[in-house]
Formats: sequence, C-alpha cells, structure tokens
Amino acid sequence: MAAASTHLDRDLDLSNANRGVWLVKVPKYIANRWEKAPGDIEVGKLKITKTPGQKAQVSLTLSPAVLNLNENGEENIPKDHRLDVSTVTQQTLGVFSHMTPTNTDAVVPESEKLFMEGRIVQKLECRPYADNCYMKLKLDSIRKASVPTRKVKQLDKIVQNYKPVSDHKHNIEYQERKKAEGKKARDDKDAVLEMLFAAFEKHQYYNIKDLVKITKQPITYLKEILKEVCNYNLKNPHKNMWELKPEYRHYKEEQAASEVKKMEIDDD
Repeated sequence: MAAASTHLDRDLDLSNANRGVWLVKVPKYIANRWEKAPGDIEVGKLKITKTPGQKAQVSLTLSPAVLNLNENGEENIPKDHRLDVSTVTQQTLGVFSHMTPTNTDAVVPESEKLFMEGRIVQKLECRPYADNCYMKLKLDSIRKASVPTRKVKQLDKIVQNYKPVSDHKHNIEYQERKKAEGKKARDDKDAVLEMLFAAFEKHQYYNIKDLVKITKQPITYLKEILKEVCNYNLKNPHKNMWELKPEYRHYKEEQAASEVKKMEIDDD
C-alpha cells in the first residue's frame, strides 16, 4: 500500500501559459530600495529604443521617490541603468504565482490556486553606468567590506572572569591525583627498595595505596620497582595486594629459625 502524500492536489491555471515574460536581474542596492518603497508609488521607468537593423536598447531610470529612500546615512545610488538582453532558447523557464484563500470562515472554503503567469523568453541584467555616483557607491561598499568584524579594545577597568564551579567527580579526582603525583620526586631506586624491604619486614601484604604513602613515590615509578621484587596477588584472601617474591623474603628464614629454637626449648 502506497504511503499517503502530504501535498494537496491543486488545479493549475494555464490561461497565461503562452504569454512571454522577462526575467530581470537588478543590483542589490536597487532591490533594497524597491523593498522599502510603498506599493502606491512609481519606482522607475523602462525605456526601449528600437533602431532598424540593430538590437533593441533597453534602459531603466529610477524615480526620485526611490532615490530619496536613503535611510541611516546610506550612499546615493545611480539613477540610470542599462539592461543587457539575452534570449532564452536552451531552457524552458516559467513564472508561477500562488494564491491562498482569504475567507477561511466561508461555508464552502476556498481552495488554494496556482497560476502560470507566463514563459520566460528573455533574460535582462541591469547594469549601472560607471559614473561618479556609482564609483563612490562601489568605493563605500569596498571600504565597509574591509572593516574587520573584530577589533582590539582598550579596557579601562578589570574584567572579572568567572570559572565554572561544578565539575565531574572523576575529573576532580584525576586532577587531584595528578597534582599529588607532580609533587613527588623520584628517589634513587636503592633507597626505594630499602623502604620497601623495611615495610615488608613489618607486614607480609600491602596494597598500592599504602606503599605510595610509605615511599612517597609516583605510582607509575613505584609499580616498576614492585614488579621486580614483588608478586601481585589476583586471588583471595589477599587479592589486589603486593607480596615479596620468595627470594626476597628474609623474614621467612627468621621465622623458621625462631620455630626451630622453640622446638629445642620444648624438647628440654
């Protein structure tokens, strides 16, 4: 089953389909003035001069009412323009209009209508003459375009910069850890080993946090040394704790000697 279209079917009025129309391109400054102009004034006059054996000459003269619509200190715009004409032969272009219903409360509501206003037969490009008025307008547009959007401004008072108060917990912990490690200087390896052996004479198992507190060494540096002289337990009951390798366990010999001495005393 085909999906329903969201576009409504509308009748297209083709009564003006054979009418030829012109497509005219005008400079931006003319379009801006025409947009400001009220709908009841004359905006310009079009003059067509035909000479036998020559191409027709088309010119546009803006009305004084449009020329005087310069607000906010705008520059004056040229009054006279020529229109370069080109015939459309390789394309099929049309002009359409769309009329929406005005009376929406009627018993029988009006439907939207589409009209074809004509077929484009000629393209015209409106060009100003290179007179003093146009050159001044062009110079002003270049000057405005060259003005940087950002400028250096001298401050006459201190600007308060406020940093965000809230932060993610893991970011805070990471920064604190990095800050703490940054203050720790690496000691000589032999000195660190002496501290480790002295600690393991008191207890057989340590976690990494306790060893960091005892040796005051960066954790990465401390782990490098621990891997040489210690084993890391992965199983209970001493999971995640470090223990001296058998060849470094001097306390084992002392413990064995004390046990032998105890047995001799018992025999006596």
